[in-house]
Amino acid sequence: MQVSIETTSGLERRLTVGVPAEHVDNRANERLKEAAKTIRINGFRKGKAPLKVIKRHYGEGVRQEILSDVINHSLQEAFVREDVQPAGQPHIEIKQFASGKDLEFTATFEVYPDVTLGEFDGYQIEKLSAEINSENIDNMINSLREQQASYHVVERVAKEGDKANINFLGTKDGEEFEGGKADGHDLELGSNSMIPGFEDGIVGMSAGESKVLSLTFPEDYHVKDLKGAAVEFQVTVNRVEEKVLPEVDAEFMKKFGEEHGDMDKFRADIEKNMNRELANAIKNKTKISVMDQLLENHTIELPNALMTSEIKALREQMIQQFGGMQQNKEMDLKSLLPDEMFHEKAERRVSLGLLIGEVIKVNDLKADSDKVRSTIEELAASYEQPHEVVNYYYNNPQLLSGIEASVLEDMVVELILEKATVTETVVSYEEAVKT
Repeated sequence: MQVSIETTSGLERRLTVGVPAEHVDNRANERLKEAAKTIRINGFRKGKAPLKVIKRHYGEGVRQEILSDVINHSLQEAFVREDVQPAGQPHIEIKQFASGKDLEFTATFEVYPDVTLGEFDGYQIEKLSAEINSENIDNMINSLREQQASYHVVERVAKEGDKANINFLGTKDGEEFEGGKADGHDLELGSNSMIPGFEDGIVGMSAGESKVLSLTFPEDYHVKDLKGAAVEFQVTVNRVEEKVLPEVDAEFMKKFGEEHGDMDKFRADIEKNMNRELANAIKNKTKISVMDQLLENHTIELPNALMTSEIKALREQMIQQFGGMQQNKEMDLKSLLPDEMFHEKAERRVSLGLLIGEVIKVNDLKADSDKVRSTIEELAASYEQPHEVVNYYYNNPQLLSGIEASVLEDMVVELILEKATVTETVVSYEEAVKT
């Protein structure tokens, strides 16, 4: 087999491969001999037709069938011979495939970039530190009460924190605009879910009252025709409901796992969960800081194939988050969610993937088995049968591989932190867990 390689541009390479005709013919003859055992041709008993007769009837078809296998096998051998690793699926172009002649084809692909790591000792990493106090626990209990809040109709004017059921109609230059109308809409006053001034305009209104609100859409509003637009909303209040928070009693505690209504144990459980949340938040923010430093200190040429694959994955992830989108054509989907939406995030993920991979390779890191197990056990702890979840992970290679990759990332972060200058900053619990 003859192989030559050339650089066409940047990371793009073109392999030219020549496979001897004898090799192709031998593969075709092997396939024909196997097929001959079951082929029936007029004038011959089943499986008794001479090879030359079978070749005359089926030879060209079999050559086409084995073409893909021959190319794939030859290509893998060529990659090994030239010591190249393609970043993405190669584009194959057949130059010659005639009976009795050598098979010639080209494979055009991108390679992974060379990554040269800098020193980590110049990195400046901020690591947050926080403690949980009684006030933090009180605030968390109030948040739980908010989650369980109920609403009761009141005969008074609306105030912030109330829920107002309203009808509204928005107009721009006297014309109704799309999305500016609703009947029976529940709106929590103070939630800032509407444009500035809308909720403030309802405060002080009572059931049965109507008002016209003259407002302006923000300049960065997502609908082009409404950016910075002056509009009017005709608003009618149907009813006003007051938020009522539940008492922190035995029934309330039971909803959050405390079966016996023990306040001390309830607060201790909340503090335990808050400590877990705090540890995870600090770990994630420290990791982001480390990754930001990695990106700032390295410039990498990214293969288009990896960017395309990552953008596709991010688009599919967004579709899943929104419960799936029914599209007849992929072009419709790309029009709705264009590549540009995901380019920056894809660039970060691809870059970090290459950098982390190089750190792992250079330092010969292997996923620590104890850390892998503790990570799985922590994930399983919230299930009724944790041991079954642990077994499920260890019996599922794909899931286990994902955990190992996560542990390796954590090991990369730890390695960099050991060499970097780390500054601890004390903050409040709320600031530490804020996203």
